[in-house]
Amino acid sequence: MSRFIGTTIMTTSHGTKKTMIALSVLSLLCSSAMAASIDQTELNYGGYIKLDAIWSDFSDGSLSSGHIGRDFYVPGTTPVSATSSSDAVFDMHARQSRFNLATRTKLDDGSEIKTKIELDFIASTGGNERVTNSYSPRLRQAFVTYKGWLFGQAWSNFQNVSALPETLDFVGPAEGTVFVRQAMVKYSTGNWSFSAENPESTVTTADSARVETDDASMPDFTARYTYNADWGHFAVAALARQLTYKVGAADETETSLGISASGRVNFGKNNLKFMMTQGQGLGRYVGLNVANGAVFDGNDLHAIDSTSGFVGYQHHWNEQFRSTFLYSFFLADNDESLLSITGNPTKSSHSYSANLLYSPAKQLTFGIEYKVATRDTEANIDGDLNRLQLSAKYVF
Repeated sequence: MSRFIGTTIMTTSHGTKKTMIALSVLSLLCSSAMAASIDQTELNYGGYIKLDAIWSDFSDGSLSSGHIGRDFYVPGTTPVSATSSSDAVFDMHARQSRFNLATRTKLDDGSEIKTKIELDFIASTGGNERVTNSYSPRLRQAFVTYKGWLFGQAWSNFQNVSALPETLDFVGPAEGTVFVRQAMVKYSTGNWSFSAENPESTVTTADSARVETDDASMPDFTARYTYNADWGHFAVAALARQLTYKVGAADETETSLGISASGRVNFGKNNLKFMMTQGQGLGRYVGLNVANGAVFDGNDLHAIDSTSGFVGYQHHWNEQFRSTFLYSFFLADNDESLLSITGNPTKSSHSYSANLLYSPAKQLTFGIEYKVATRDTEANIDGDLNRLQLSAKYVF
């Protein structure tokens, strides 16, 4: 997750230096922002630099150079049939590095306007490894908040970001977590939050292809309740949306409903994090879209049921060393009568991982992580992944 480190303007010399840097960056991003009153606005910048060295061994073929599944674990990309060499591959990149800029403006009525914009370089187009390793930045988040309202692109209200375990992998429990960022309007009051978010459907067609459709007549709706206590927190979220397939003469819709329970339990410095999600037609909301939301059989749209979850335990060995032990799973309930149409879709995905992290200073972390994963299809064809990852990360 992103970390913001900043101080009120002109409080210390260190804070002044950070403020001047932030002002310079802000002026490059948007010159009109310089019109904000300095004595009423705080500017904060943050992010991290991260180097990843990743050794991946797939049991049934390998992923091509530059494939997203080699930058981080994407369950749906684990090969289940050998169409290329099964030799282990090694990758090294700093693409996960990110930068964020935030503002907080105090108004005369005591309320505040906050903004945030965040960029990174992973899963983006452009760039190569031949000479310069230049990659295009991509927008992660961009939003403004005011009196409980959020407008812009942010983490889905259906997701509990605070439940994600600390891993070296970019996502960690990829098949077991809700993981979505998108445009939305969200309102938060007390322990409750509600949102209307950007709709999008992924549908399997008769030729086993994934089609992305954006023809819903209404946004996706979510509601979440979060209970906070000294021992940690517990959250329950609900999702309701419309799946659509309107291609050619087809004009089909189907309802998608889902519920997710997640949280964190503290044991002193140690903690247990978990999530369990079940629903009909969740599709892109779960497992990095390891399964589509629905199947179109030529006449009707059939939503795909799924169950997923994870549990991760973090243990602090001492002030500098800590480890996370993680199990994550995804199960799809594919309609057997439609297998002739959908081909050989993913039936399940499981992964286990363990890491050892060392922080000689609070903001600097070195780590090693080992992950074992299996993807199984409806035809009972499976593929395994063994991955060793080493990382160095500095948070600023």
